[in-house]
Amino acid sequence: MAVKQGHIVRAFFLLIPFIAVHILYAEAFAMDAIKISSTAFTQNGSIPAKYTCDGLDVSPPLMIENIPPEAKSLALIVDDPDASAGAWVHWVVWNIGPSVKEIKENSLPPGAQEGMSDFRKRGYGGPCPPGGTHRYFFKLYALDTTLTLGPNTTKALLEQAIKKHIVAQNELIGRYQRK
Repeated sequence: MAVKQGHIVRAFFLLIPFIAVHILYAEAFAMDAIKISSTAFTQNGSIPAKYTCDGLDVSPPLMIENIPPEAKSLALIVDDPDASAGAWVHWVVWNIGPSVKEIKENSLPPGAQEGMSDFRKRGYGGPCPPGGTHRYFFKLYALDTTLTLGPNTTKALLEQAIKKHIVAQNELIGRYQRK
């Protein structure tokens, strides 16, 4: 019995360097992961009224970092999972060029295409919760392809099209409550 315990203890100590290398690798990888942020609000912060139905209802500025070299395009989905009828879609965008580092306020990068939101229109529709504080997820995807989709593409169709092409993803969450 003591011999088996000795082998187990020795095996454990031999595994420590292996485990440490994997933890360090995972942390280094996470630091280089694709990132999305905004100069208008912080992660889990309040979205200014300017970007909502209570203001100008324009898209906020978005910053993109650490795009993987294998990315051929980016896609963006903005939705509100707190809507009473299920996730409400505010913006659907694809074929954003992989060299794009910023999506300026109230704009669309050259070559990018917009699909249908749940407002039954193409383009951005800002937060407009009927009550309480809602969360808005700005989901960014790096893809290994460009997409051939029609102008009436919905979130569901875009998600189906990108399913097997995602090489990296991240999200920015903003919150909004009407006054």
